[in-house]
Amino acid sequence: MLNTQEKINAIVAALEDVKALDIEVIDTSKRSPLFERMVIASAQSTRQTKALASNVVVKLKALGETVLSTEGEDGGEWVLVDLGEVIVHIMQPAVRAYYNLEELWGVTPKQRAKVAK
Repeated sequence: MLNTQEKINAIVAALEDVKALDIEVIDTSKRSPLFERMVIASAQSTRQTKALASNVVVKLKALGETVLSTEGEDGGEWVLVDLGEVIVHIMQPAVRAYYNLEELWGVTPKQRAKVAK
């Protein structure tokens, strides 16, 4: 089983494999007892959104992680992948701008978690 940082690194790598845009990792550990990190990424089409989510699921399962659920694959404008302590949001740019999860979670740039390479 991966620790949280290893899981984040695997998620980001899976997103980068399918050319996700504007990947953000937000530390939510002090704001929510439900999950430790939130990863937000943008996709250029519904097809890419679905491909990104699928790649995250496949790569994390291959590493022995449990995917609790995925939602939004039918529409493809916003797909959520629940990996327990990490939640992944893959969104079309217009949807991401509209919901602005970064601001909703009160995150300033200095509070955003760093992606370890």
